[in-house]
Amino acid sequence: MSIESTPDERDAADAVYAALLARVGESAPQPRLDATRRAVELLGDPHRAAPVIHLTGTNGKTSTSRMIESILRAQGLRTGLLTSPHLVRFTERIRIDGEPIGDEAVARIWAEVEPFIELVDTELAERVEEPLTFFEALTVLAFAAFADAPVDVVVLEVGMGGEWDSTNVADGQVAVFTPIALDHQARLGNTVAEIARTKAGIIKPDAAVVTAFQAPEALEVLHEVVAAKGASVAVEGGAFAVLDSRVAVGGQLVSVRGLAGEYRDLALPLYGRHQAENAALAIAAVEAFLGGSVRLADDVLEEGLGSVSSPGRLHPISTEPTVLVDAAHNPHGAAALVDALGEYFDFDELLIVLGVLGDKDASGIVRALEPTGARFLVTQSESDRAVPAGELAASVAAIVGADRVDAAERLDDALDEARDWASRAEKRGVVVTGSITLVGDALAIAENREWVGR
Repeated sequence: MSIESTPDERDAADAVYAALLARVGESAPQPRLDATRRAVELLGDPHRAAPVIHLTGTNGKTSTSRMIESILRAQGLRTGLLTSPHLVRFTERIRIDGEPIGDEAVARIWAEVEPFIELVDTELAERVEEPLTFFEALTVLAFAAFADAPVDVVVLEVGMGGEWDSTNVADGQVAVFTPIALDHQARLGNTVAEIARTKAGIIKPDAAVVTAFQAPEALEVLHEVVAAKGASVAVEGGAFAVLDSRVAVGGQLVSVRGLAGEYRDLALPLYGRHQAENAALAIAAVEAFLGGSVRLADDVLEEGLGSVSSPGRLHPISTEPTVLVDAAHNPHGAAALVDALGEYFDFDELLIVLGVLGDKDASGIVRALEPTGARFLVTQSESDRAVPAGELAASVAAIVGADRVDAAERLDDALDEARDWASRAEKRGVVVTGSITLVGDALAIAENREWVGR
């Protein structure tokens, strides 16, 4: 259970975040491991304090990570979980036994690790290299927090790619791959095969590899790396699979064939066939972590999946009228959103509040969303990387037609307009999507205005 912070503790945690923000941001990662490795070495190798399940992929990483962590916790293990990015507060990224790290703990541990981070910064400066980045420093902080807790197992979501991502200083006993698609091409490669090769860098010698359905070119790369590393691989559709998923109140009922047995009619309080597939991947990953041959107890999965949440993924922030947020920020994610809307919701009319960051495929996202027939209310998040609302609106209009597009520069104004529109007729729905920063801003606004339940 989380402990309420004092104002001083919250201020101290906010100061840690400010110190991290002063570093090179996540949009410009350094393709290196030696800097992070040097920092954890100086700290006594906290990244080796517990076994690791390591996840990469293009979409579904955070949802799958959270499912794995929840199942492990239901199994009786004390867990550490690192995910990114955060939606409201950065402490969401580092979770101990299911709860965000406390403000007191994050400030105390930062005070312990900061001198070593500054020492590495000095060494890097002597080599005329960039100091540790935001994500490199955050990763070091997370490893130290997990060792301090301590935890029995760490679930690590990569920040970007895999091979040179700072989380890759850890040796994952299990390497998990969610679907691989085009994203971050400037950093990871221009083809699915190139991106898959970068992500395959998390595979360590003798690891157990568990992967979702992949495009043939991605799967070929994974098999090649698995063979070179002497690892083993389990592929969705062969070694494990979703047997059935059915709409249920508050989510779905899922049946899965895992690595070690079948699991029937598991309640999953998340929407979308893609979440059922994430659940199958999570189950297989936990089975692999526990040896691959022992069936998980039904009550463990009932508790683990039944209590899982995935904020920002088809997440209601208002119920009267219905406003959902979804963190789809590339065409693959937007297509999954469209499928889930068609299967789980019965809107006669839909309004999409859209905001996209400048390094994303805005046209691809809009084309994926266009078949919904929705109107678009284009806006922007507080991120300095957000495409200005007017500019994005012109791009959207070029695809769906100007008669389906309006714009509002401020998200709070866009949300007010969208809720007013939805409240004027039955079976109207609103979806806020296009970037994780937009979803985070919308969640903060909804929480401040206490919309859920209204």
